[in-house]
Amino acid sequence: MHVPDGFFNAVTSVSAGAVAAAGVAVCLRGARRELDDRTAPMAGLVAAFIFAVQMLNFPVAAGTSGHLLGGALAAILVGPYTGVLCMAVVLLVQGVFFADGGLTALGVNITIMGIVTVIVGWAVFRFVAGATRGRVVAAAFLAALISVPVSALVFTLLFWIGGTAPIEVGAVAAAMGGVHVLIGIGEGLITAMTVGAVLAVRPDLVYGARGLARPLVLRGADGATTTVGEPEPVAARGALRPFLLGGVGLTLVLAGVVSFFASSSPDGLESVAESKGFLDQQADHMFVGWALADYGEVGGIPVGIAGIVGVGIVLLITGAVAYAARSRGKTKV
Repeated sequence: MHVPDGFFNAVTSVSAGAVAAAGVAVCLRGARRELDDRTAPMAGLVAAFIFAVQMLNFPVAAGTSGHLLGGALAAILVGPYTGVLCMAVVLLVQGVFFADGGLTALGVNITIMGIVTVIVGWAVFRFVAGATRGRVVAAAFLAALISVPVSALVFTLLFWIGGTAPIEVGAVAAAMGGVHVLIGIGEGLITAMTVGAVLAVRPDLVYGARGLARPLVLRGADGATTTVGEPEPVAARGALRPFLLGGVGLTLVLAGVVSFFASSSPDGLESVAESKGFLDQQADHMFVGWALADYGEVGGIPVGIAGIVGVGIVLLITGAVAYAARSRGKTKV
């Protein structure tokens, strides 16, 4: 759902840019409560993983595809403040290096794909996890599923207010909401599987699972039961470095190999824009001639190589931002 240049007028683009900048500034301060020397590398891995999985478009309807947005996943794994920072870096790298998402629309993209998905995803996750007494994977699925159509409807509202073409807001909202519910199901499955996998090997690294472990119930020989507090998730044995290296390896495989098999059909926004008659408002990207534009297609670079380059860039930038924003603790990786 990357918004291209030309869809929004100058006032809306600047306003969204101001909202995005303010949101990122707030999150830079808030991330100090979520990051330390141990968790800062996790932020880099999460952002790189989201970048890689966003390359893997999957079919959702005839002639339409979707891909992970990732806001809910980022919030659950590294916290909502850090999650916004991860999403902002991913969208910045995609817009500047790969011409994926307009530069004038960067503020819009960070607002709807980063801030909105993180806020909605985190709110739904906390509510569902609390209501179900810590069913983290189920809560992750619902959080991701709901965050996607909400983001699509926010785009529709913004386009109705400041788009460069008139629309029938009800018809566009129905089309955007409908196709992005389908995309949201895929998002939910990817998010649930990823969160479940991390929980299985390193539950201490799932930010959203902290404090949500079920009470320990002890059963005596006479059948009596005793509830003992709410224990924190038990950390897996061993250092963090092997987990990070394994995660980076998986991310490189997704970007460097699996990306060759991604669907080439237009995504949900592009499909709706074409059917509702405002796709021709799209303007050429400033960096459309760059070798990495369209993930290497412009420069004749294999998509897998472009993906690996992108993973490296995102990993380095997000890691640097996370280390700069972290609280100065003594925990070692």
